[in-house]
Amino acid sequence: MTGNEPAIVLSSGGLDSTTCLAIARADGFAPIFSLSFDYGQRHRRELTAAAAVAKAMGAAEHRVIRIDLRQFGKSALTDAIDVPKDRTEMSAEIPITYVPARNTIFLSYALAWAEVLDVRDVFIGVNAIDYSGYPDCRPEYIAAFEKMANLATRMTTTAAAGGKKPFSIHTPLIRLTKAQIIRRGVELGVDYALTFSCYDPDDRGRACGRCDSCLLRKKGFAEAGVADPTVYG
Repeated sequence: MTGNEPAIVLSSGGLDSTTCLAIARADGFAPIFSLSFDYGQRHRRELTAAAAVAKAMGAAEHRVIRIDLRQFGKSALTDAIDVPKDRTEMSAEIPITYVPARNTIFLSYALAWAEVLDVRDVFIGVNAIDYSGYPDCRPEYIAAFEKMANLATRMTTTAAAGGKKPFSIHTPLIRLTKAQIIRRGVELGVDYALTFSCYDPDDRGRACGRCDSCLLRKKGFAEAGVADPTVYG
């Protein structure tokens, strides 16, 4: 990349998306637009974190899109289903915390905003190494969505594009372990005390420390040799 170019960063307020935002900023993208979703998730505490992260990291704008994926259910994050706890290993089976089509929906909104802003770069903090086994975190999925986006939008058609570069989805964390992600974030000055990762916080908003997301976070900080600032219930 040469010169300042705008970017949209999908931000959940968690460890990965916050590091992703820091990388976009370090790579010279500016201005940065932060995009979060209130989709009926039980862990809405993350939205407060996303707003704090966007403010602290100088995002030009932070938007929260409100949709209701509870009407479809079939996920422990949006339905009356217990969040799995204390899993000792992540199996190949897709866990019940997977939200059907979530990243497809999120990226579609990002693509729509990108068309309005004439932004060609979107960052998403998906990871295919230390993750829970979600199918929409795989490199093949990202490549397929990017191909579709370059066929489906006005800004990427030959006449309207005017020689501009194609729409790109950046996944700087996709091949990194959680420890590597944390180390990179520390190098970039990320304040991880602003972030929140838990799927099932208590009534006081404290992380449970036992869901897949909390366990992966704990493991990452331990392996990175960095203190985890999270307050667990």
